[in-house]
Amino acid sequence: MVGSVRLDRIDINILVQLQNDGRMTNVHLADAVGLSPSPCLQRVKRLEAAGYITSFQARLDLTKMLESVTVFTEVTLCDHRREDFLRFEQSIREIDELMECHLISGGYDYLLRFIARSIAHYQSVMEALIEREIGIEKYFSYIVIKSPIIKEQLPLRTLLSGPQERV
Repeated sequence: MVGSVRLDRIDINILVQLQNDGRMTNVHLADAVGLSPSPCLQRVKRLEAAGYITSFQARLDLTKMLESVTVFTEVTLCDHRREDFLRFEQSIREIDELMECHLISGGYDYLLRFIARSIAHYQSVMEALIEREIGIEKYFSYIVIKSPIIKEQLPLRTLLSGPQERV
């Protein structure tokens, strides 16, 4: 196990249940995982302390609030020294519209995911990034037309089980 607490079947079940409904009461959670409330709460607190549970958040439906555009952006840096990567990452960390940043292998260096009000809004974000002179050699943008599948919950039972067993 990667974490400091060894996960058993009940811990995994707690994590799965909380992914599905982070607002469920401890009594309901305990019932769902087959424990009494007190030991269930102790396990949840232990999982939080170990860093397996990092937060409880509300999922928002942005389409109810406004029109928006999702853009995936491939970024290639001019230079590839350690300090170039660190400078780039530090420079983009506080951009509100940036939802994800992944350093990847392959034909470019980073894959970014932005949420913007419009394509013009996204373009203004990118122009501001280029003006910062943070080492961007080139970038390519991919506008999302439709997202038929977005999974929010991690497939814990599948990931934590061996090749033949299922938790």
